[in-house]
Amino acid sequence: MIFQPKTSDYVLSPYTGLTRESFIEAAEYLLEGIFCHVAHFEDPVVMPRKETKITYPHLDAPKSWQAVERMAERFEGLARSFFIAAPLLHEKPSSTLCGYPLAAYYKSQILRSCTKGDALFVGSYETLREGSGDSYHTYQQTVETAALVIGLWECREVIWETYTRAEKDVIAAFLSSYAHGATVPQNWRLFNMLDLAFLHREGYPIDEEIMADHAQAIFHYYAGDGWYRDGQSFDYYSCWAFQTYVPIWNLWYGYEHMPGMAEKLEERSRKLMETYPDFFDRDGFTNMWGRSCIYRNASTSAFAAHFFLKNPCVDPGLARRICSGSLLQFLKREDFLSDGIPNLGFYRQFAPLIQGYSCAESPFWLGKAFLCLHLPKDHPFWTEKENNGVWEKLPSGGVKETVLNGPALCFSNHGANGATILRTGKVLKAPEDIAGMWNYAKLAYHTQYPWEACNHGIQAAPTEDTVDGKGKGLFAEAMQYVLRDDSTGEVLRCNATFWCGVKGGVLYRRQFFHYDLSREMHWMQAITLADFPVACGLIRVDRLKLYKRPITLTLGAYGFPDNGTELTMEERENAKAIILKGRDFCGREKQLAMTVYDGWNTLAYENREGTNPDSERSIVVYAWTEQKKQYGGKEAYVLISQVITKESHENFLEEELFPIEKVEYEDGHGAWGAVDIYLKSGDRKRISCEEMEGNFSL
Repeated sequence: MIFQPKTSDYVLSPYTGLTRESFIEAAEYLLEGIFCHVAHFEDPVVMPRKETKITYPHLDAPKSWQAVERMAERFEGLARSFFIAAPLLHEKPSSTLCGYPLAAYYKSQILRSCTKGDALFVGSYETLREGSGDSYHTYQQTVETAALVIGLWECREVIWETYTRAEKDVIAAFLSSYAHGATVPQNWRLFNMLDLAFLHREGYPIDEEIMADHAQAIFHYYAGDGWYRDGQSFDYYSCWAFQTYVPIWNLWYGYEHMPGMAEKLEERSRKLMETYPDFFDRDGFTNMWGRSCIYRNASTSAFAAHFFLKNPCVDPGLARRICSGSLLQFLKREDFLSDGIPNLGFYRQFAPLIQGYSCAESPFWLGKAFLCLHLPKDHPFWTEKENNGVWEKLPSGGVKETVLNGPALCFSNHGANGATILRTGKVLKAPEDIAGMWNYAKLAYHTQYPWEACNHGIQAAPTEDTVDGKGKGLFAEAMQYVLRDDSTGEVLRCNATFWCGVKGGVLYRRQFFHYDLSREMHWMQAITLADFPVACGLIRVDRLKLYKRPITLTLGAYGFPDNGTELTMEERENAKAIILKGRDFCGREKQLAMTVYDGWNTLAYENREGTNPDSERSIVVYAWTEQKKQYGGKEAYVLISQVITKESHENFLEEELFPIEKVEYEDGHGAWGAVDIYLKSGDRKRISCEEMEGNFSL
């Protein structure tokens, strides 16, 4: 059953109707789903498990490690559900759900989890380290301690202040073990920092040198434009970790004890908020991108945390509209929950996006979205009227593009369909990490078309479902190039994306197929990406950089949910298009078209099952070409294509479906010169790769 708010106000919130009371109701809705699985008051928050091959506790692990993982799972369920329960308890201290008084339940479970010798003890850092015999080891418990201290802060009077001094000492000793223990050298340092800050606020001794060391490391992960590099990658951890935990750390510790750094950290949060609202689409939807997508609308937690700073700058009415829109993105879907628990997926259960560090309780990280309830009732976040930012000013055919060179992110807002399309760079994954490529290396990420996996994680199975038969048995992936070396049969995927930025309205990137640091780059197959936004999508004018032929190349469109789809094909003198009309899982109208011009042999499509996050069945339209000559030919270099979408069944206009009036090659055939794209709208784009080589960055 989907979430149905009892309270709504379409005067204050004309886009979503949600109010502060609606968020409280949503918290109760999620907690009811959790507590219906807690059989007894003494039982921990351990939920039914639907998946056992990827997530932990890992059944094939040694029994001693399985015991550690079971403790971590208990603590993860407790701490992450506390993200939801703590702000609710602050508002309603006497809340009772499924017959359990929440305050009493969490007070008991927290203390027992931290008490050595108790049946629910989740292990101190020293206890686990001694058991492993490893002098430097990290544990999932470190992550969850930060969730615990945030929750204790949010409902301080309800739980923390009701403990005796001796009980507080037990919890503090447990927290201190992880606060001062080993951690992972990326966003995890923030967990230690919050533990240390909480302890310091409560009068417990901490090692300030350890605090300073973690802080300087976090400080130097900053890449610019409000984004932090999380280890190697850029993803939502920059928002739901760095830009959510840092403002809390500033409030608890930084402003008082490290004011210089705190000031700079606040500036970075303000910098993020200059563009972060445009990262979401017209409905406030979160894009499915990066790892840990099961955390979903936790991406909005950075908005609430920003208001903990001394001088916040984001529009509160816009911030609430996005937080509300993204909340409804998930809670309004029938497939979001199974037996009351968020699925391990973006919408429905979807194994291709799950990581091995997750468990059945991991999705409760989305409880960070309820951090906004810590803002008081009279805060502008709750009292200002909802507005939709750029979407209220963007004309129906207009496009607003944002380019962030620091984190290598380019996102465009499309007035014609309300979508936000993200293009990324500075990506490097191991060639065998196909799931990592889905998370980070797709050519584009669309808020209304979450990324599609490939069949069996390897390649698509042969199919008879092609337009003219030429595509039979070919491999293809949604929003990715896939190359086959026809002399060996080896299939290669792009696992490295270098960034060059935007020039003349065109984004330039370079992708390498099967990038390998042990080899010279000139022995790698590659493609230079050049793309630009149009009203309903993107046009690509990409250029092959091959050292070896013959090859066959495919390029897929977004995965299209197939709940009954009408497929048509249209041709013009120099172009072909396939158009799909159908509906998503929720019954909303969808339409997608892929058009190909120079460089491509033809278009085909493939029916899929189990590879789409939205629907069990899906369709991937793809282009393909064969390059048989070792050298020469216009078609051997430039590949021109377009993918566009609409959230209605209104036919695409001629100039939308076939937008290119003519193509001119500076050198006559595209081997080395610039390519001029003349659009029927009257616009012209020049694609020139001159001097790009020296500007690519990773």
